[in-house]
Amino acid sequence: MPIYLDLHEMPDGVTAEHVAEMHQADLKIEHLHNCRGLTYWCDEKRQTAFCLIEAPNKQALKNLHAQAHGDIPLKIIEVDDTIVESFLGRIEDPEKSKNTELNIINDPAFRVLMVIESSNYLKHLETNQFSIFAQKFHDNISKTLKKFNGRVVKKDNNSYLVSFKSVTDAVSCGSKVQSQFKPNQNSSTSKLNIALTSGIPITTNKESIFEDTITLATRMCNVIKNQLVITTEVKLLYESENRNSFINNEIIKTLKPNEEKFLTQLIDFVEQIWNKPNFNVNDFSKALGLSKSQLYRKLTHLTGQSPNNFLKEFRLHKALNLIHKQYGNISEIAFETGFNSAAYFSKCFLDKYGVLPSKYIQQHVV
Repeated sequence: MPIYLDLHEMPDGVTAEHVAEMHQADLKIEHLHNCRGLTYWCDEKRQTAFCLIEAPNKQALKNLHAQAHGDIPLKIIEVDDTIVESFLGRIEDPEKSKNTELNIINDPAFRVLMVIESSNYLKHLETNQFSIFAQKFHDNISKTLKKFNGRVVKKDNNSYLVSFKSVTDAVSCGSKVQSQFKPNQNSSTSKLNIALTSGIPITTNKESIFEDTITLATRMCNVIKNQLVITTEVKLLYESENRNSFINNEIIKTLKPNEEKFLTQLIDFVEQIWNKPNFNVNDFSKALGLSKSQLYRKLTHLTGQSPNNFLKEFRLHKALNLIHKQYGNISEIAFETGFNSAAYFSKCFLDKYGVLPSKYIQQHVV
């Protein structure tokens, strides 16, 4: 049967003990609805609770809650148990609590998420095997994540998605990874970006676990010019946990709320128009409600790129993904990603990645 995670908002005065009682009420009648309650997370501070339940469908889960205690969830999403465990650390009630009459679990589901992206393209441009640099890089990251209690949710050759329960661990880990990174001197495209965001696993407008938080972290990694960037919420949480310590603004950029809003609007819009070849800067500024000078100033401050260069690099990144998916030949990919000619696309690709797309395909795709 599918597994679902649901979101409950706790009214004022409701405590972890009350949530534990509701969980026990679910367990007593779960068989009547062909459900199985696995565990829950309770956050008294943020007044949220999340239930993990195996059920035939969402309606059965709603019926269970309605009969057991009457608190219908605000949102229900289907989840993978392995992914839930990677993010939240468990998929069943903690063993240490089972000896008590009422299994009170005051354990928030709030997490700090880290996205690490290494855009060195070593495996693409030099060899199909990991270089010594890449091996050492991934070994160092694995050791550092373990030291700071980071749970790897997903990783590939060039990126990591990591979950932290402690914001102090997350910031310390990001700073350590940043200090360990030594770019490959033979690759002009070698770089590392790290982003830290925070949030709860379900929001009312999304269908995937931690979707908002992951999306923002990924965009921060891809777009912000600084090597290590965090949200204002992460900064405030860190400084709250560490009364005598402050974020070093010289090595860590804090994304202000208005910058976060602009980044979200920017990428939401670019995702809609990036493959339209006739799109220009005037269209860009009008759509975002900014003058051309305002757009240029905001974008260069955040990304270090002009609007035209930003859009071009966005298209090249999409083109690289299409190449690896073997979408079509070079001309087809060029036009699909908004370039007016295959020749211009090849030139831009060479400038960005140091190799012509035709050569790239021969070496690493075909």
